[in-house]
Amino acid sequence: MSSVGTALTPEGPEHSESPGLVARLGGAAIDAARGARSLYSVLVQTLYYCVRGRREKGALARQMYEMGNRSLFFLSCTMGFMGMIMVYQAGLQSERIVPDFTLLGATYLELLVRDLAASLGALMLATRIGAGIAAEIGSMVVTEQVDALRMCAADPIDFLLVPRFLASLMMTTVLIIWAGALAFLVGSVTAYFAFGVRFGTFFNGDLVDHGDIIVGLTKCIAYGAAIPIVSGHAGLSTFGGSEGVGSATTRAVVSSSLAIIMLNFFISTAGYLVFPS
Repeated sequence: MSSVGTALTPEGPEHSESPGLVARLGGAAIDAARGARSLYSVLVQTLYYCVRGRREKGALARQMYEMGNRSLFFLSCTMGFMGMIMVYQAGLQSERIVPDFTLLGATYLELLVRDLAASLGALMLATRIGAGIAAEIGSMVVTEQVDALRMCAADPIDFLLVPRFLASLMMTTVLIIWAGALAFLVGSVTAYFAFGVRFGTFFNGDLVDHGDIIVGLTKCIAYGAAIPIVSGHAGLSTFGGSEGVGSATTRAVVSSSLAIIMLNFFISTAGYLVFPS
């Protein structure tokens, strides 16, 4: 009886309670701060090893081929269809409001140069390049190849991330310029067959100025730097075997896309303040 009475008394074992809303928000904020600090550390080390590193010979050329040649068809198809859709929809709206297609090509070209080509192209490359970087580095982490590099006094960021960073800077810019030109060309064909706009009228660059070009190139460089840094950080933080590699790949694509959208907002805002359209 005494034992039963003791079990029923208020002084019995305390029940574990789930954390409250404030505790969960605080934990999420701490995790986000730690992740941002780790990402910043990867960025600083990557920039340092770009100048002072001792990379493997031929690694940069291999990464340029992987990111450039193997992304060309995918990006060309995607941007070609996007150009077709955007010009067709813009033409329909112009036809409803003001049936004048004189500035259809000029307006479309300005949007492509300043924002659409870089942003849409980078989002597509984040799925191709970002996933590849995270999967490759993540697989090396779970198979202890990264630990072997450290045992050989080689920094994984220098040997794995820096070649991908430099290749992404160059090839992202080249691919986006190519994709933007292709989207404009496909848009001109769409405008000709759908609305009867002549090629001479569509190929109008009067609205494009040096500010549009500077903002567009800035976005290309920023996106080309963000994709390998975010994806490489996701790959280096992989744990848990093959399941962890899949999780790191998903995290790399999502985080890279979010980074591109955030950079687009800040660069576009600064661009319109410095170079108003």
